[in-house]
Amino acid sequence: MTKPITITLIGAGLRGMIYSKYAADHKTGMKIVAVAELDEFKRNRAKDQFGIADEKVFHSWDELFTQPKQSDAVFICTRDKDHYVPAKLALEAGYDVMLEKPMSPDWQECIELEQIAEKHDRILTICHVLRYSPFFQTIKTLLTDGRIGKLVTIQHNENVGYWHQAHSYVRGYFNRVEDSSPMILAKSCHDMDLIQWFAGGACSSVASYGRLSYFRPENAPPGAPKYCIEGCPVQETCVYYAPDTYMIENGGWKAEAATRDPSYEAKLKAMQEGPFGRCVFHSDNDVVDNQVVAMEFDNGVSAVFTMSAFTEKSNRTLKLMGTEGEIRATMETNEIEIRRFGSGKQEVIKLVDPEGHIGHGGGDRRLVEDFARTLRNRDSKSSATSAKASVQSHLMAFAAERSRVEKRMVQLDEFKLERE
Repeated sequence: MTKPITITLIGAGLRGMIYSKYAADHKTGMKIVAVAELDEFKRNRAKDQFGIADEKVFHSWDELFTQPKQSDAVFICTRDKDHYVPAKLALEAGYDVMLEKPMSPDWQECIELEQIAEKHDRILTICHVLRYSPFFQTIKTLLTDGRIGKLVTIQHNENVGYWHQAHSYVRGYFNRVEDSSPMILAKSCHDMDLIQWFAGGACSSVASYGRLSYFRPENAPPGAPKYCIEGCPVQETCVYYAPDTYMIENGGWKAEAATRDPSYEAKLKAMQEGPFGRCVFHSDNDVVDNQVVAMEFDNGVSAVFTMSAFTEKSNRTLKLMGTEGEIRATMETNEIEIRRFGSGKQEVIKLVDPEGHIGHGGGDRRLVEDFARTLRNRDSKSSATSAKASVQSHLMAFAAERSRVEKRMVQLDEFKLERE
């Protein structure tokens, strides 16, 4: 019988638990044997879920790394600003690492992590889960097979959704650059990665525009209080009225973010005092709610990416234009349409994944399975989302933010020159 690959979970929040459940439940040959987590509730949840021994439960990664090596590899699923340090310590301690995106909110730290992994001959995989979804893998195959000739232009839209923006990027954990990272990195480094993957070349220059347009105090309805529940005059019509999201029965992951206590009293207190009870126009958010990025690649491909909060659906839509045809695709419906010039016909591929859109269209499970395969083969180059593959798309996101802030076109070589 093959010896299981042992895993230590660092950061037992939602993403960490999702990856760990796939590692434990999907015959990957992996076993969660240790956990490091600051939050007592999350720490105990992971301990109970995976049957972790008391002596392998750690209150922090600092405590973990004072001990001998606990496992073959680690899943690092902490907040954005807490990725670099535990990843560096893990690689230096001899662990292989699966690291949640983004690698770091600092571009130099992203490069350093790749170099540290290479120096210590460790596998470092980044959680760009969308590359593993059948939807995006099918699009990549169509491009590789030349179904629309030579790719020339990419249009890629991330439709964040008005409700998702309000929850995660106005009231929630990712609403301030200082506390997490810029929106283009925190939310859209997935999309930068996909665009680079489809383009098949290195990005040479970027120009970007965007701002926080709507979720600002000057756009608040007259008389709107700081907290929705304090007698908001438009509570009957406002789609952002907090109690309608967080005080309802079966509020799901959004309600759990406001409070883990399901009692009415706890929910009421969260609406009166907590960040998720705030009016979306009176929050402390500063990340953008819309951004456009134009990119040029060294193989002649150009791309335009649009991220917008102001959509009903929360999904991704694409149009890829080649010399012999075009591809149109909508992730929400798992439909990919191919139109060949002059044929007068269109081919529609309708994908059916048993997980639907849970787990990023099947990408989460396949990411974990690929990490297991990479560990067994000891071949970091075979990973679709190795650190080496990921650094370039991270630099695209950093270039986009620099361009947006400084209002100029940014050459990717700037980062290389600054590094030197």
